[in-house]
Amino acid sequence: MQDKRDEERLKQQVIDIMNEDRLINEQENLPNPQKAGTRKKKNHPVLKTVGIIAASLLIIILLIVGTKGGRNILYGMAGKFIYSNVNNEEIIKDYEEKGGSNLEDKALRQEAYVTNYLIFGIEEFGGARNTDSMMIASVNSKDKSIKLTSLLRDSYVEIPGYKPNKLNSAYAKGGARLLVDTIELNYKVKIEGYVSVNFNAFENIVDLLGGVSIELGKEEAKYLNKTNYISKKSNRNVKPGVNNLNGNQVMGYVRVRKVKTLGGANNDYGRVVRQQRALAAIFDSYISTKNIFKILPLTKECLGYVTTNLTQDQIEKAMATVVENRISTLDTFRIPVDGAFDAPKKYNGVGYPLVLDWEENRIELYQFLYNDTKEEAIEALASLDQ
Repeated sequence: MQDKRDEERLKQQVIDIMNEDRLINEQENLPNPQKAGTRKKKNHPVLKTVGIIAASLLIIILLIVGTKGGRNILYGMAGKFIYSNVNNEEIIKDYEEKGGSNLEDKALRQEAYVTNYLIFGIEEFGGARNTDSMMIASVNSKDKSIKLTSLLRDSYVEIPGYKPNKLNSAYAKGGARLLVDTIELNYKVKIEGYVSVNFNAFENIVDLLGGVSIELGKEEAKYLNKTNYISKKSNRNVKPGVNNLNGNQVMGYVRVRKVKTLGGANNDYGRVVRQQRALAAIFDSYISTKNIFKILPLTKECLGYVTTNLTQDQIEKAMATVVENRISTLDTFRIPVDGAFDAPKKYNGVGYPLVLDWEENRIELYQFLYNDTKEEAIEALASLDQ
């Protein structure tokens, strides 16, 4: 209804401009007895043409931005740009041939107002291929927020077709498909697609941005300068306080978990905090790039380091959901929650896992993602075909 009113108002503006232009022409052509002896005022056809073109462009912009149909054109253009520059063709083909998720939808929580995507980083050190950074990014149109839920890598999980193990081992066993299936099976939420970045690519993205600003505590700075977390010795020169970190330094920063963060978080919780701070710093650095001639090639090059199974249609819909619902809030969370896990030295042959109270963690996750009360979350979990 609002879009219809916008279109009618814009149409009326066009008619008014046309009428005004016609009236001016008529007045210029009328004889004027009082000025019969004076020189006729010159027309300026070039200025007039420029004015008409400028008015027309303004109207076109208003029609595009001011109506949903017009904005859909922009979403389509942006979606095509993103889709054309990420690594996706073979991945999407594989998913289409094998039918996407291997789990039944009735066993997973789904709501029309929430779309969940998996974001993960692949760490390749010493021949291993683990996912030490995993987050569920959820777009919630009900409370107009984007929610980031960090999944701790040492969580002890069921892995389809394999023995239970730590969550970060699933990718090495069966790639992104198995990782998505593992998360859906254990956390009981539907994942619509994934986005991944290799940690080497992560360094390149930060360097393309010219580095990012991150504040370090005294313990963090000392630890980074004395260990090999920052792999290049020449970069082990960080200091307490705000630093402009390059890609290699940020990579070292997000891997640290043996000293407290600025604020006191430790162990894997500290690592999650660092990952979230690094992502926020990258986002801030990106949006501060106001030069359109710089941001377009920068975006294109950054997208080249991203791998995803999202289709162009999914990308367009995600952008439309965020813009049309004016989503501007970012909330963070982590699983497991405090008091709902154990951390034994060994469990079923696995060293130092986090053994979750799954019912409690799923209930907390539902409350965060879907705006449930505790009672609603318990009822939703019980209704799934598990």
